[in-house]
Amino acid sequence: MAAASSRYRHWSEAEVAELLHIWADGAIQIDLEPRVRNQHVFGRIAGLLNERGVQRTGEQCREKIEKLELEYRRAKDRQKATQGKERPWKFFAVMDRVLADPAGGVEGDDNDADPEHPAEARPEVKGLKQFLLEHMLGVSGQNMAGSPGTGAAFQVSSGERDSDWEEDGNGAGDMDHRRKCSGGHQSKLPKRRWTGRRSNVGSSAVLLNKTLLEFLRWQRAAEERREQMAERCAVQGREHDLRLLSTFAGALVAARGHAAQQCQASSPHSTPQRPGTSAPASPLTGPQTPPHSKHLSRRGNRIRQHQGILQEGYTQYHADKHGENNPNGIINMGTSENKLCHDLLHKRLSQPDMVQIQPPMLQYADWKGHRFLREEVARFLSHYCQSPSPLKADNVVVMNGCGSLFSAIAAALCDPEDAILIPTPFYGVITEDVGLYSSARLYHVHLSGEPPFHLTVEKLEGALNRAKAEGVNVKAVILVNPHNPLGEIYSAEEMTSFLEFAKKHELHAIVDEIYMLSVFGERNSFCSVLSHDRLPDPQRTHVMWGLSKDFAMGGMRVGTLYSENRHLVEALDHLGYFHCVSGTTQHQVARLLQDRAWIDWEFLPENRRRLQEAHHYLTTELQGLGVPYLHRPVGFFVWADFSKYLRQPSFSEELELWRHFLRNRVVLSCGQAFSCSTPGWFRIVFADQESCLQLGQNLCFLSLVIRETKETERHRPTDANCSQTVVPSLSSNDFVVMESQVSHSPAKLDSLIDDLRQQIRSSDWLQRNTPELSAGEDPKQLEVFTELLERARK
Repeated sequence: MAAASSRYRHWSEAEVAELLHIWADGAIQIDLEPRVRNQHVFGRIAGLLNERGVQRTGEQCREKIEKLELEYRRAKDRQKATQGKERPWKFFAVMDRVLADPAGGVEGDDNDADPEHPAEARPEVKGLKQFLLEHMLGVSGQNMAGSPGTGAAFQVSSGERDSDWEEDGNGAGDMDHRRKCSGGHQSKLPKRRWTGRRSNVGSSAVLLNKTLLEFLRWQRAAEERREQMAERCAVQGREHDLRLLSTFAGALVAARGHAAQQCQASSPHSTPQRPGTSAPASPLTGPQTPPHSKHLSRRGNRIRQHQGILQEGYTQYHADKHGENNPNGIINMGTSENKLCHDLLHKRLSQPDMVQIQPPMLQYADWKGHRFLREEVARFLSHYCQSPSPLKADNVVVMNGCGSLFSAIAAALCDPEDAILIPTPFYGVITEDVGLYSSARLYHVHLSGEPPFHLTVEKLEGALNRAKAEGVNVKAVILVNPHNPLGEIYSAEEMTSFLEFAKKHELHAIVDEIYMLSVFGERNSFCSVLSHDRLPDPQRTHVMWGLSKDFAMGGMRVGTLYSENRHLVEALDHLGYFHCVSGTTQHQVARLLQDRAWIDWEFLPENRRRLQEAHHYLTTELQGLGVPYLHRPVGFFVWADFSKYLRQPSFSEELELWRHFLRNRVVLSCGQAFSCSTPGWFRIVFADQESCLQLGQNLCFLSLVIRETKETERHRPTDANCSQTVVPSLSSNDFVVMESQVSHSPAKLDSLIDDLRQQIRSSDWLQRNTPELSAGEDPKQLEVFTELLERARK
């Protein structure tokens, strides 16, 4: 109960005023306007509050704003019953506009510009100020809303507000006052002792005046920005229309000159359909949150409505993957998978000892893993983690992946709304792993300052103190070593200091060492916590490892945990029923881990060599482009800084750059997906075949050059004396189209049609220019237009 009361502690007048002041800021309102995954906006509001000395979380800020809106709605519903008896108050209509469209807010009128009619003198602004002031003074929505008259519901006379009065022993001293505030009905609120607070009310009113005036000024500026944005979108639409018309023109020229080739190209065998696609994909509009379902519980709707930042990109990737049969598909440089050693794994997994079916493998087994596999995992970790003493099979738990282990551990260690510390940036899916089932949440330890993204005990201490001040109950800390996405390798001394911190505060330390064998730098070495002679708190230290990364077998779904805490192992044993691994897979994994000769002399050396070569290729390209990055010879990725390609340092611009890459057929992972506190960072995965890696890098860097060129052209002054029409800058595909218009080569027709498909997928031009509309303008073009459209959609 103490934690709950601390979390929901009362907002003071000054805190509410600061919250309103930040909430009314123009940039905040614009970020909130899309209403799509805006939790990070409330986190930013909480950060600004923290800078002003108000310790609140983003969730608390969101709940407070929603509470203000809910109480207003209740007040309005009660006021509706009195319409006809009393004159309706214009404030309701004003608040409706504010709540329905935060970016629009209260619409201004001519009085705004009149110095004799200041904004705060307007009746709707007075009402808004009074409404907020009532909340700041602690008057509940019921107490405000019970009056049959609008004036009694939201207005308190200055005499009542400034007087010093308190209840007598029976509560009769304030009965008349409460009847006034409740419209003649006796209030059911608990009795209060009121004292004069004239100075606090005055300071709150000053802050509210300032907040409301700034909100109205921002409102005007927002209207101007919206008009400028609409004009800019119209210009961009016209430019895109011109590019599409150029594409259509090239297709028409080629089609007229080569009727035979056109017929052959339109046949089912000439232009095969892309795998997984049947119609043009819609433009990138961001993940759409599904509506609330009456068939699901609140938890079910929360799980269903959860949307990752990168989901739209991976949805398109899975529908249009790059491959031999689809060379123009999307290249995945965002998923941390090792695709360099499929030949080695295929050769080893195809040997006869891997294919063995015995009765125990087809029957129910120990839910935490077959005994033979847990014994082999214990021997494997003892050898490669260099444990001072043999590890015990009874302390090993096997589940279908480390994601399942994170989920099960969070359920076993945390109650709903408990928190786990985690340094940022971090592998973003951990948020879903610990939250979707158990409702536990992550509390971020932002790694800023110099050296960049370096974890220290001081940063852990600072984050834990902030969490305690906010009433957050922290139960554990997650330590990823080697780190994803930073590639950081923490030394034995650093890990010991982190574990000492966890012991000091009685926190569980969940250590993720899934990349421990993927270190390929000659001068870099990894030291597992299982190699320590003595752990600071063995009962609260739990080490995870799996086959997904070090053995490039993410599809096998095998993750392991080593813990000396018998209670945790027993709890995971029960949860293992939902996350167990098939018997045949467990046999294959056990045989693989037993083959030390193949691991030490064939797989690991070759895997590290290939990783090093791919890493060198990527970093060389980054250096040539002048993109800063963290040089960490570990894992499958590079953490690179593309902030110089952002038009402004914001996460919305970072997301737009991520979409720019996706439009150019490359999917990456942006920093927002890893809760990075600085915009512009991207994780680039390089562990892919050379041809795919080169193609992806070329497309990625070419798109950056095109983006930079377009920015230069957009800011270049136009020549007023030039009579020639300036053609907008085009992408690489557009240049192919323009060349085909000149050469009229038959070989270019298929590439033209493919380019046309790409343009259709990235535009709503066809929705705005249908064949029927074109027929209305020129009936002769309908037949040609329809034929081209059908071919382009195949």
